[in-house]
Amino acid sequence: MSKQKQKGTAAETAVVKYLKESGQFPYAERRALHGISDKGDITGLGPVVIEVKDHKTLKFSEWLGELADEIANAEADTGAVIAKKRGTTNVADWYAVMPVHVWVSLLKEAGY
Repeated sequence: MSKQKQKGTAAETAVVKYLKESGQFPYAERRALHGISDKGDITGLGPVVIEVKDHKTLKFSEWLGELADEIANAEADTGAVIAKKRGTTNVADWYAVMPVHVWVSLLKEAGY
């Protein structure tokens, strides 16, 4: 396994552990790769796609494009990119990134 793949697997595993330990997502798990019809990295959160990234350089524009494709492939309602923050292994301090229209729809759904 390549070093980058090992980093990705470790980051995905850390996110799954964090989600499960939150008590809100007991069915969270890493998703098997689907090649061109990828459906994201984490499943078990209902109609939500999670794409996890552990890269030195943050490429949100690229990753959000990837996320949009994965949401369509998974026929999901929404999703986010979770990007590891340099200098910390605490997933709670990492970045969750989504387009503004997704964020606004989540706020509306939550009653704001």
